[in-house]
Amino acid sequence: MNRVGFLGLGAMGTHMARNLFRAGLLCGVWNRSAEKARLLATELPTTAFDDLAALAARSDVVVVCVSADEDVRHVVAGLRPGLRSGAIVIDCSTIGAATARELHAALLPAGVGFLDCPVSGGVEGARLATLAMMAGGEEAVFTRAQPVLAALGRTISYLGASGAGQAAKATNQIMCAGIIQAVAEAMAFAKAEGLPLDHLIDTLGKGAGSSWYFVNRAPFMAHENYPAGFRVRLHAKDLRICREMAAAHGASLPVVESTLLEYARLIDEGHGDEDISAIYRLKSLLFAGRDPQ
Repeated sequence: MNRVGFLGLGAMGTHMARNLFRAGLLCGVWNRSAEKARLLATELPTTAFDDLAALAARSDVVVVCVSADEDVRHVVAGLRPGLRSGAIVIDCSTIGAATARELHAALLPAGVGFLDCPVSGGVEGARLATLAMMAGGEEAVFTRAQPVLAALGRTISYLGASGAGQAAKATNQIMCAGIIQAVAEAMAFAKAEGLPLDHLIDTLGKGAGSSWYFVNRAPFMAHENYPAGFRVRLHAKDLRICREMAAAHGASLPVVESTLLEYARLIDEGHGDEDISAIYRLKSLLFAGRDPQ
């Protein structure tokens, strides 16, 4: 299992493909905008494929990192004619657990393994190959995929049957929503109090209230600059998945709903492609005598 094809060369996917190349595993790449695939293929070098089935035919494992449920369905349909029995599709996208189970069931009769294996750790984790990876699917397939997963992440966990990885990622995304809201409110408060923000971040980053988002994204808020890491519109997409999954249990999630409202405003105001730390734009209004809602 030493030939890996990679699909989806976005902010994270490009780094993940580079890490597979460094591990001697990458045999080719594909991207919806073909020019991006050709540029990366020249850089590495590897092969840029225009045809999904051709890439599948060359690969023992295909790693997918695209945006949404329909994108994953589209690329898996394109791959299917070229997938051989024994091949593995590892989907690192964030999609619904039901969609993961659907694709797992669709590939099973052909002897093709499917792992829903969403990731967390942001662009930094993708670049450094330190991603946390949450896998669902058949445990034997997960075991066979270990060399590929090890090239991409540091914490690699098997959570259970198909869909379990996506359920774990949904759990993570709910946590991220609450944490980024709390960090933004705290930073808006600190600024209103006239505190030296950079020094504060260094101090509180070592305290009980710290988190990855505080250490890595509070500086964005302090300098009111929000370079695309985890984009607002993508987290909004993920939180809509969380909403749908919770609704299947008859539940509504207040943190998810409040964050979606704030993201909708950011997107309407043209900030949808900024990092989610841009929620600070709204939290700072609390201290300007204005209601961010």
